Amino acid sequence: MNSINVLLVDDEAIDLEWLRRRVAGFDLPLSLAGTANNGFNALKLMEESQIDIVLSDIRMPIMTGIEFARKAKEINPLVKIVFISGHEDFSYAKEAIKINAYGYLLKPVEDNELFDMLAALCAKVEQEREQDRTVSEALTLVNQELLLRWFNEHAPGPVEQHIRDFLQPLLGRGTAVALIETDDLEWKTRELPEEERRAVISNMEQFTRNYVEERQLGTFIASHHSRYVVLAALQEDRFTAMLEELIQTVRQSCPLTITIGIGRYARGTDQLHESYRQAQAALSVKWLLGKNRLIQEPSKSTSQGTPAANLEPVVDRMLQAILEYDLVAIDDCLLLLFGGEVPLSQKSDVYDLIIRMTSKLHADLQQMNENLYELLKWESHQPVILFQFETVHDILSWLRRRFFELSELLYMKRQKQKRKLIEEIMLYVESNLEHKLTLKEVAAHFDFTPNYLGHLFKEETDMLFSDFLHEKRINHVCRLLKDPTMKIYEIAERCGYKNIIYFNRQFKQSTGMTPGEYRKKHKI
Repeated sequence: MNSINVLLVDDEAIDLEWLRRRVAGFDLPLSLAGTANNGFNALKLMEESQIDIVLSDIRMPIMTGIEFARKAKEINPLVKIVFISGHEDFSYAKEAIKINAYGYLLKPVEDNELFDMLAALCAKVEQEREQDRTVSEALTLVNQELLLRWFNEHAPGPVEQHIRDFLQPLLGRGTAVALIETDDLEWKTRELPEEERRAVISNMEQFTRNYVEERQLGTFIASHHSRYVVLAALQEDRFTAMLEELIQTVRQSCPLTITIGIGRYARGTDQLHESYRQAQAALSVKWLLGKNRLIQEPSKSTSQGTPAANLEPVVDRMLQAILEYDLVAIDDCLLLLFGGEVPLSQKSDVYDLIIRMTSKLHADLQQMNENLYELLKWESHQPVILFQFETVHDILSWLRRRFFELSELLYMKRQKQKRKLIEEIMLYVESNLEHKLTLKEVAAHFDFTPNYLGHLFKEETDMLFSDFLHEKRINHVCRLLKDPTMKIYEIAERCGYKNIIYFNRQFKQSTGMTPGEYRKKHKI
């Protein structure tokens, strides 16, 4: 027999300790889940743990035992509550009956009386658990498949009798369908050997099944494509809270995450079929809302959407941002395309948008002698990885990284081209120092306008072209001055200076001495 959780509630510390010692000493399958000295603390414990039995004083300050019991039943309708109090409080018994309390014990409680009450409660809890187990076991693999097939019928026919018999206890209390899906299973396990991949899938299923069964969330059914169905056995707020906790537990304990879609509570087979449809619809919205979360009902605002009508101007702006290595502007354009006023709700819409967007980018880049698909190494112009993503956020993150990469590639390529061009310009100047070079003549040689070449040169070298040319000329003059066979006026003419006085003035301004003084200093 599995352990049965009991909670003890009494505002009198002595009575609470007496009760704790008696319960702990009984040879019964009881596990003390906790003690509380008021109703508020007791409710908090009930929200944190699955409680089967509550022994509570009926007269407590702030929140009476009756008030506590009503709220406890809201948390767990199946909890068994026994009140313990004195003779003078027996008038409360009528209220206890109204809220379906299991029993009422008068103080002082005899040990055998308390034992008999708890033994009967244990038998009752175990009987209910056995009924639930019997129901679950009755749902064989064949019947599970029949139930799943009925769930997936577009226009459901009548439910077979043995399936109806299984569902009836659940529907009597009210139940809902929760669909659990493992996130990113295909692409995150595709590189694993088949045996390891099967082990990951099996472990995820077993982990989820154990959590559902140990916390008595409801009936667990393994569906197809690593999806699991849970038919709720708990009250609605408690069920959703436990599903949220399951998501957190999986994230902390497993290599993968899960997303859960949940339908509305049902009390009839038609409503239950609709609850399954609602859970499917909620889970499909993962595409827009993201994974690793609980989704209860699709938003109407996400039900439709079409690829951006103003695609071309946005892509034009994005291309300019890519060329300018403006990562913020690239991101702004992507967000505008994928998260506009009407979000894209269908995968086909997103793929269509990506094809249109990349085709235009490729065409525009081709005019610049660049190839988008070669730069990004997209095989067959359509990366297969796009079809493995499960959410728009995943696709957007991937595209963002790739376009950032494209922008950096183009930037680095331009930088290399610029550096090569500057090196060629410098080499050309060095080779033609004995001609009267000007920015206009050099620009014409390289098929640029003087303004563009001057701007490019300053941007890459942080030096004006005229200063660079003058520096190279003076350096060349210094080399020639070291040849004692050459006259100073000959050097001036050879370096393009027609006026010897101007030549002397320029040389002194650059070196601090005249050409003659330069020769004397260097003993030439």
